[in-house]
Amino acid sequence: MDVAQAKQFCRSFPRVNEVESGHPANVLSYKVRDKLFAYFKTSEPERWRFSFRVTPERFLELTDQPGIKPARYMHRYHWVTVVDVSHFDDEYLKALVAWSFNKAVSRLPKKVQAEIRDMT
Repeated sequence: MDVAQAKQFCRSFPRVNEVESGHPANVLSYKVRDKLFAYFKTSEPERWRFSFRVTPERFLELTDQPGIKPARYMHRYHWVTVVDVSHFDDEYLKALVAWSFNKAVSRLPKKVQAEIRDMT
């Protein structure tokens, strides 16, 4: 999976907004309503590093692998950063991002959760 495919996958979820913020953040965020579930860094030297939330157990497992590190400022919430998505297993990445999306949805009001689940 390359960066374009990862972006397309993030956009494929229901009710997702793609928001690009400029300086100083320089990130391309993917949110369901106002809940963040994934983002790309858009400035050098970290251009196109991909971050998303994982379970606490997966956080420990993933950050022990080369090419994956704790996400800057977000690691305390169990976010990881994949340095290069093209070197990561496609299906595993999709499963992790889908979990992050579902975690974000679970933080929305129950009525909104039901609407989103009905769209899938």
